[in-house]
Amino acid sequence: MTGGILHTIHDPADVKALSTPDLHALCDEIRATLLAYGHAHGGHIGSNLGMVEATVALHRVFESPHDRIVFDVSHQSYVHKMLTGRAEAYLDPAHFDEVTGFTNPQESVHDQFVLGHTGTSVSLACGLAKTRDMERAATGHSSIGNVIAVIGDGSLSSGIAFEGLNNAAAQGGNLIIVLNDNEMSIAGDFGGMYGPLAQLRASNGTAQPNLFEAFGLDYRYVGDGNDVDALVAAFEEVRDIDHPVVVHIHTLKGAGFATQHTSNTGSVGSTGNVSHDEPWHSDHCDLSDAAPHAGQCEASHWQTPDRALGRPDDPRKYYGKMAMAALEPRFASEPGLVVISPATPGSNGITHEFREHAGAHYVDCGITEAHAVTFAAGIARAGGTPVVATTASFFQRAYDQFFQEMSLNRSRVTVLDFLGGLSGSDNTHSGAYDVMMFANIPGVTMLTPTSGADFLADLAWSTMPANASGAPDGPVVIRVPGSAILEHDHQTTADAGKIAVSAPSPTCGASRMLSYRVHQRGAQIAILSLGNTYPLAERVAEQLYADNRMTATVIDPHQCSTLDTDTLESLRDTHQLVVTLEDGQLEGGWGEKITAYYANHRELEATRNPQVINIGAVKEFTDRVPLDELNHRYDLTVDGVLARIREAWNGAIPMVIKR
Repeated sequence: MTGGILHTIHDPADVKALSTPDLHALCDEIRATLLAYGHAHGGHIGSNLGMVEATVALHRVFESPHDRIVFDVSHQSYVHKMLTGRAEAYLDPAHFDEVTGFTNPQESVHDQFVLGHTGTSVSLACGLAKTRDMERAATGHSSIGNVIAVIGDGSLSSGIAFEGLNNAAAQGGNLIIVLNDNEMSIAGDFGGMYGPLAQLRASNGTAQPNLFEAFGLDYRYVGDGNDVDALVAAFEEVRDIDHPVVVHIHTLKGAGFATQHTSNTGSVGSTGNVSHDEPWHSDHCDLSDAAPHAGQCEASHWQTPDRALGRPDDPRKYYGKMAMAALEPRFASEPGLVVISPATPGSNGITHEFREHAGAHYVDCGITEAHAVTFAAGIARAGGTPVVATTASFFQRAYDQFFQEMSLNRSRVTVLDFLGGLSGSDNTHSGAYDVMMFANIPGVTMLTPTSGADFLADLAWSTMPANASGAPDGPVVIRVPGSAILEHDHQTTADAGKIAVSAPSPTCGASRMLSYRVHQRGAQIAILSLGNTYPLAERVAEQLYADNRMTATVIDPHQCSTLDTDTLESLRDTHQLVVTLEDGQLEGGWGEKITAYYANHRELEATRNPQVINIGAVKEFTDRVPLDELNHRYDLTVDGVLARIREAWNGAIPMVIKR
């Protein structure tokens, strides 16, 4: 796209300088740019299409960065980025990857926080406003003006959002909360607050009960949240207000999409209404020409297209569908079996068809990870079998609930941990810290399957009836296999798509599940490889044999919450070197526990104390670094592991490792 008004926008001041007709033309250009960008690159397109006019109006009225705008989740900040000097990142394919998918202060002074999770904007805004008010009380001035939190109705379902509203009302002072009400979340709206919101929309903001007035907040309503003139007027009315106010705007998620893409499952009419079908719950639609019609576009939370990752399938969807297919036949005979998704079901293979078939056995509790875990603990306490499924980085939001409601109470909850381990994701969605988090909570069993068959067997074990022989007596976290395992499955299974669905087996007890699995016995070198790194261990062993006719011992630990000391002790007499591989943070991770075990249980005979080297990720945040590059950085390649072995060996034992 060339020319046009958007190319002239380098700062919010340029938005303020536009005439009213040009302001309307700018909105049209931005919408066209979003659609073209979505075709070529992907991203959170639907939410941004709905926020075009609101974002333009915010920058027309307020003075960013003096006025602080906090975008909840910040996945809807593309338009904000366009208006704050980053338009080329959406206009020119050569610059597409120069900005992140979320706000980031390192990119611009107009971005307040690095955000990728939901519900926190009001609390963050309270903090900004509190500091401003304290500075003004002490000195008479502050560098902060108006504070604006932009939150969607889906994010409003988060408990922390309600905590923020409660605090805002008590705190007082200037605080403007813009509620973007598009009648949707990610896969649908669930919860008691949506009825009153619908009544407010139907009554032009006059109905009671009013959720926000109940908190003690002032309240304004804008019925057409995609009318830039109405929004400018509403924001001008609340600018410099001396108390907290909610500006409730009714927008259309995906506004403009249907004008270029037709579908019999969702359409935009002249009234601005949209049917509540699945395409409009999707932020990350594949808008390529080869994409299915809009009705087939499933919700996906900031997921890079598979073609960019160079893999045949998305392991999240692949193994997620596999898990749901294993659980679905059990619903008829197990009334307490419930799958819980804190939003983002489609990203993890929980398809629309599964949700329909599951009925009451499936609960989307909205973007409420803490609630999801607590809810699951209650189901378990009543004798049910809950399965909670979402992305590793989102589970960080429920850390307290994992300790208290789930672990302290020994709740038999199954957690499906998607996208755990290293990936090329942005810095707000990295799963490299999941083992460090889950495996160090007392009473949690964390399993790391290395094949689809293992994954299904683990799921069958974790969801066995509590009274079955060998059933787990507490929570089980299953790390859903990643791309390396999926590729390995495709290579080693004749038809990877038809791996047999496992059924609960009383012979599959805890002792077997927690025992390390020795897949190849050798001498001198033992390679213990956790989860997604297991295929790498096999390749390293093959290369050691090819170069030196040395057969290394290859071990799949299968779990990372306890040590199989029998297996570790069995290595003493015949192995001088133990190598651990893991695709996560080393500090606080799994491999260091192996090192600590041998260090703390040293034998008097020196030859019975193997040297241990740990290979994995350093403690750092990474932002959209390709997975191959991360693997090379952390020596998680055949050459990298062999180099570390050579370095550790250091000539102490007579052998040569050739490369």
